[in-house]
Amino acid sequence: MASVPIIPDSYNHVLAEFECLDPLLSALRLDSSRLKCTCIAVSKRWLALGSSGGGLNLIQKDGWKQRLFLAHKEGAISRVACCLHDEDYVAVATSQGLVVVWELNQERRGKPERIYVSSEHKGRKVTALCWDTAALRVFVGDHVGKVSAIKINTSKQGKAAATFVMFPVQIITTVDSRVVQLDYLDGRLLISSLTRTYLCDTEREKFWKIGNKERDGEFGACFFPVGKNSGNQQPLIYCARPGSRMWEVNFDGEVQSTHQFKQLLSSQPLPVVTLRLDPHYTSSSCSPQSLSFPKLLYLAEHCVMTWTERGIYIFLPQSVQVLLWSEVKDIQDVAVYKSELFCLHTNGKVVHLSLLLVDRCIERLIRRGFWTLAARVCCLFQNSIISCRARKNLPLDKLEHLKSQLDASTQQDLITQMEELISKLEPLDSACSSRRSSISSHESFSILDSGIYRVISRRGSQSDEDSCSLHSQTFSEDERLKEFPAHQEDEQVELDNVSHASVTVEADRNETFLPFSIPLSFRSPSPLVSLQAVKESVSSFVRKTTEKIGTLHISPDTRGRQEAKDEEPLQELTVSLVASPQEEKELEPQSCQLPEEDHLRDLNAATAEAIAKLQDPLVLLEPQCMRRVLQEWLIYLEEKFGSKEHSASSIKKSKTVCVEEERAVLEENARLDPTDGDPSDKEQSSILKDCSEKENTDDTCVSKNMCENSTDLKGPLDSCFQVSPPCVIEPDVQKDLVELTTLCFELRVFSCGNGEAEESSDASLPLAASWTLACRFMRSYFFLLDLKRLKQCIITMYATSPNVWETYIAGLKELTCHSPVTLAMENEDMLKILKQLHDLGPWDDSPLLLVHAQRLYEKFGETALRPLIKFHPSILPSDIKQLCRNDPAHFLAYLDSLVKSKPEDKRSSLLRSLLQPESVRLDWLCLAVSHDAPQRANTVDAEGNPRPRSHLFTWGYSQLILLLIKLPADFVTKEKMADICKAHGFWPGYLFLCLELDRRIEAFTNIAHLDDLSLLNGEDGSIPETIEEWKFLLCLAQNHSTTFHHHGPQNGKAVSNGSPSCPDCITVENIALLLAKAIGPNRALPLLQECGLTLELSERFTGVCEILRIAEKRQRALIQSMLERCDRFLWSQQA
Repeated sequence: MASVPIIPDSYNHVLAEFECLDPLLSALRLDSSRLKCTCIAVSKRWLALGSSGGGLNLIQKDGWKQRLFLAHKEGAISRVACCLHDEDYVAVATSQGLVVVWELNQERRGKPERIYVSSEHKGRKVTALCWDTAALRVFVGDHVGKVSAIKINTSKQGKAAATFVMFPVQIITTVDSRVVQLDYLDGRLLISSLTRTYLCDTEREKFWKIGNKERDGEFGACFFPVGKNSGNQQPLIYCARPGSRMWEVNFDGEVQSTHQFKQLLSSQPLPVVTLRLDPHYTSSSCSPQSLSFPKLLYLAEHCVMTWTERGIYIFLPQSVQVLLWSEVKDIQDVAVYKSELFCLHTNGKVVHLSLLLVDRCIERLIRRGFWTLAARVCCLFQNSIISCRARKNLPLDKLEHLKSQLDASTQQDLITQMEELISKLEPLDSACSSRRSSISSHESFSILDSGIYRVISRRGSQSDEDSCSLHSQTFSEDERLKEFPAHQEDEQVELDNVSHASVTVEADRNETFLPFSIPLSFRSPSPLVSLQAVKESVSSFVRKTTEKIGTLHISPDTRGRQEAKDEEPLQELTVSLVASPQEEKELEPQSCQLPEEDHLRDLNAATAEAIAKLQDPLVLLEPQCMRRVLQEWLIYLEEKFGSKEHSASSIKKSKTVCVEEERAVLEENARLDPTDGDPSDKEQSSILKDCSEKENTDDTCVSKNMCENSTDLKGPLDSCFQVSPPCVIEPDVQKDLVELTTLCFELRVFSCGNGEAEESSDASLPLAASWTLACRFMRSYFFLLDLKRLKQCIITMYATSPNVWETYIAGLKELTCHSPVTLAMENEDMLKILKQLHDLGPWDDSPLLLVHAQRLYEKFGETALRPLIKFHPSILPSDIKQLCRNDPAHFLAYLDSLVKSKPEDKRSSLLRSLLQPESVRLDWLCLAVSHDAPQRANTVDAEGNPRPRSHLFTWGYSQLILLLIKLPADFVTKEKMADICKAHGFWPGYLFLCLELDRRIEAFTNIAHLDDLSLLNGEDGSIPETIEEWKFLLCLAQNHSTTFHHHGPQNGKAVSNGSPSCPDCITVENIALLLAKAIGPNRALPLLQECGLTLELSERFTGVCEILRIAEKRQRALIQSMLERCDRFLWSQQA
């Protein structure tokens, strides 16, 4: 018998379908092709189903018996919401944008009646409905972002009030995009749009934006109510974020932390227990899921559920756990009430699911007589059934009874599996079971001075059932906030396999809190897991303590290497440029030299003073004043983190290294450019001489501590990068340091290496010396630079100094030398590496993605660039242009692929957004017309005129060229683009620009040279508009006819003037026919006689003109007849 995969014991819950609602839909006739269920809502009493025919069906959940039908003539039902605190009210939104509120009058046994109809959103699509939790008020959101509130006055308040008092619709707000979800709790309205989430205090009329980072797409948000026993604790808010993330927000709209579920969703889905098919489970792991949660719904027992096109996901957000996820395809909407889920599918079907414990599910299946399904669920979840908690509901006799109900002839395999399960069970009163119960109750710990754990038995603890309940697996908000001293948003570090939050232990009042947290709940159903966690935690604590003590006795060089090795995995994953609290904890062992307060006191004071000075408008608006302030501050930074370290020996070593580097660079520059008369060379020689003197004053020459992966460093000067702080820095201080250091780089205020600051923006400083100082500045203070601003500064200010870009890339390589992507780059193929990069996302403009792209390009060449378009806008074309600056054709292929990856109607807007700055338009145009293009000799003749039919040549990047020239631009830029097109012979673009620049005569001249009548069409304005233009074009056709059609070389076939075989050539007769069609034959003939061209016209022209006269005459007669009929009809109506 083949072994059946067993679901791990960490899964105790399951989704089950006990009732099929297909007969109900059939009875309501909602299963036909004409009528279809369009929306769904649920309350304690009602299941509301809206239909495409405008009807609302209200079914009583108790027995599915009583039914109300509410008809609407305003269109199909798009949204429905039941009032949970008074189930006598239902709100309905129709396809026309009307919102109807019904009072059902069930208490008085009357007929349902409309009590309010709102047309505030008429003509718009209502996307969200939400009831107030206390008052009779409905909140409405539509697809343009408008949110309104409808206050209801009911007949329960008296007939007079209901008749004469109608509250107007209150406009709450209008957000920037479509409303995705609305939720309300305790006077606060939560609005989730396509870009961000808003919190509104409807009583005080105050609004807050939640978080700083926007998003793009459908992401939900919901309130998370607190329990009855939580005291004064306020509710929480959970907001969906890209990449399977959630923000945890307090009731004031402040983001407390970001929870990452991507790695937790790498497990296989749990089966849905249903009679439709047998449950199956695969034990193999799957890849992490990076999902977007379109809506978040609060479920009973501290759960939040959501769904995608793939399945249903239920989370325990407070403990950052995935309760379960199951594959349920094609879900359109979900309505929940407590632990019940009603799923509306895209085909109109409705499925009723229940979330419950596995043992409860099996017990209910047994009670209903579904023996086979109950046995299969037992075999799949046998790990959960063996636990004591499940054994109370499923004792041995009940399992034996279940086995006896199976058919021995057809279900022998299932019976065998049940026997194996029963054999693993023990009576509840056995010694082994009592030991297991006692071990599982050990939840209190203390640590002795020796570091040994002492386990404290809790005899008076709560019952086993309560300790294993879903509610006890969560922890209080107060305890959780103790582990998050700093606010964390999307910028915090995201570890692959470790959650952002740690599960804390709910201890007794007299219990001592542990100095560190063990990321495993002690209330696990399996006691062996708890003991194993204690063992691993003790081992880890002893190992870390030993390592920390060892760092106090090792040499500084060895310590630096060890610290770099320990930091590198964390550094690779760091997206934020300011260290997060988790990073600071990792960096604590490094700060063994001096206390942070004493070591950085002078620097902190100088930083605060510099920040204060830079806030002065007189300084802020004067670059020279800003540079002076930064120069004064940079001296303090140099003393603490620059070449002068914490000892005299380190100062000597750092000076020697800097002198060696500067000398090596200047010698190389002098060798590459040996011009004697250049004043910059003389200055370089003097600098070199100074460097030599400095070198002679030092006793020894010792190099800096090199990083392990220094072979990746391909910058102008091979040296070590300071990619991490040498000591612990407070987040607020580091934020100010990053701002000032980055500002120094942007204003070219660099350190000259001798404790003084130097301004390299002066024109007298050579270019080579400028980029040398910039490179050295980056290596010294890489950990204090804003990598995003640094990249943009290098692209704009150091475009002619490739060494600066190479140094920047080298620093990023050093930062990510031990990342999984870098390690996989050696052995894996390109597709696997790209998939790994995609799984690590979203990158959110992280420069770390850029260095991975650089490595891919270095290994696989041009083939690695095209797949990078899916990482846009994290990687921009300007980044790719820097990567392949030595081969512009590769950049051009990437840009073309990126533009073509978008729909045609969005390509122009995309390309326009990429043209930053605007000057790159001309650069890209020159690249596009010079690569994969025909030879210039084939498109331009010796006189610079177009060769006939040369506009029909194929250009590899013609679509990209036309998009570039058709984008809006100033007059001068358009003229430059026209000159570029003409110089390279791209005539379609040149003609378009001539017409746009109102150089029509020039356009007609080139059309005559190209000899293609199809270019004279009215779509792009190239048809002559005045009589003078027609005369000029006829003259061109007469002058060039002989040259083009008898003597000149042809790209097409040779033809003669007036021949029927040349209908698309520029001839006098063809132009004359075009003139006759445009202005009529009666006006065309006098103009041709005036130009003396009637002798060159053939009988074909005369026949076409006659046909045109007849057609024109008939058209006039038809118009006259229609006007007479209209006139008679109007007079008859008047009579």
